[in-house]
Amino acid sequence: MNAATIIVLTVIVALAGLAIRSIVKNKKEGTACSSCGGDCGCCHKGCSEK
Repeated sequence: MNAATIIVLTVIVALAGLAIRSIVKNKKEGTACSSCGGDCGCCHKGCSEK
């Protein structure tokens, strides 16, 4: 592997790690809407009504 490939892989892994950390943080805070099925009343107003 050359240096450019290693740099690109490092950036991709870092971005994936940040995304996973954000998802876990939202889930712990109860603001993740995936578990409430879009019913914002049951997820502590974590999502906005559409």
